[in-house]
Parts: sequence; C-alpha cells; structure tokens
Amino acid sequence: MKYRSLIPLFIVVCAAPAAAQSAPPKPPKALNTLALAGEAIAVLPLTLTAVDPALARDSALAALRDRQAVRRWADSVIGEGLTGRAPEVRWVLPPKLRQIARRNPGMVAEPDHMGQSILRSPRLKRVPDPLRTNLRNLTSFTGGRFAIVPAALAFVRDSSGSLRADLSIALADTRTAAVAWHALTWGVGSSPDEALYAALAAVLPPLTGP
Repeated sequence: MKYRSLIPLFIVVCAAPAAAQSAPPKPPKALNTLALAGEAIAVLPLTLTAVDPALARDSALAALRDRQAVRRWADSVIGEGLTGRAPEVRWVLPPKLRQIARRNPGMVAEPDHMGQSILRSPRLKRVPDPLRTNLRNLTSFTGGRFAIVPAALAFVRDSSGSLRADLSIALADTRTAAVAWHALTWGVGSSPDEALYAALAAVLPPLTGP
C-alpha cells in the first residue's frame, strides 16, 4: 500500500494496519507564509480523524479513542503552530469562527459542519460547492480571502515503531475557489503532541526568537 493512499482514502487507516508500515514520503512543500503577511486567514476546525486500530488498543494512547476530544486538541495544536511560527499572519482560529457563526445564523454556516474534509484529496484543484460558498460567506466576516483547512489527521506506527501523525492541510482562495496550496505532511514523536507539532513544523517557518 502506497503512502499517498493513506489520507485520500482515509478508511485505509482503520481497515489495514499494514498501511502503518509504509514509508513516509519526501518532505512536503512548505506554506509561503510571507506572501500572506498581514492577511486575515480563517483557520477551519479539523473534522476528520482516524487512528490505527493497533494504537487505539494502547492504553498509553487511550485519549486518541475520543475523536471529538482529538479534534479539539488538534485544533489547539494547529493554532499554536500557526501563530507561533508565522506571527506575521493574522490567523482567525476556530473559536473565533464559531463565534462569528453564532452571531450570524443563516448567513454563516457552522465551521464544524462545512464538509471541509473533502479537501484532503491532493487531486482536488478547486473548492467545490457548497464548501466554496460557505467559505466565502465566512471570510466575508473575517476580512480576508483565504482559509487554511486542516482536512484530515491520522495517527499510525511507522516502520520503526514510532508514532506518526499524517496531516492533510490546504489553503483555499475563497474568491477564485482555487486550492492555492496543499500538503500531505507528517511527523514522528514519542507522543501525539510531538508527532503533530513535527508534522506542522515540516510545512511552516522555523521558530525564531525567544
């Protein structure tokens, strides 16, 4: 099983433990955050997660069994990674997006239910409706034109036995509907936090300063 099928065909993570033994790909293309400096970028919440069944049986990783808790935790880690590594961008994080939706019912769809996980596919070059319309309506309130979409997150064991986080993440242009950037990034660590931080570090600028 090739690595590239792990996220686009997300069910593979749950159905075939052998996928965890696949070799990781070459480093993904990094996000050009300098080109987004000063922009208000909506950061959508994560809605799709999967865990290798073998990991789910590990008592030390019991927290990964609660998918809702994992999604909220991942939102926090991703938000910290973006704001810490690219402070030049005005990131509008999921809690603020949910607040905007609550204040504008009927005009803005709930950020947790926009169908954003469809952008996990690296073959998708344009944002389809109704996601496109929902993103455009949302960003009209955030004051920007782009949205970062963490589309899918999986945890597996790699061939060395290390915990690996596989993250599919995209940048959508809500005016043109173009998928301006997409990455299947990955990171390894001794804990879910370390693995996900490593996956983010592979596509974001290095930390600078104290």
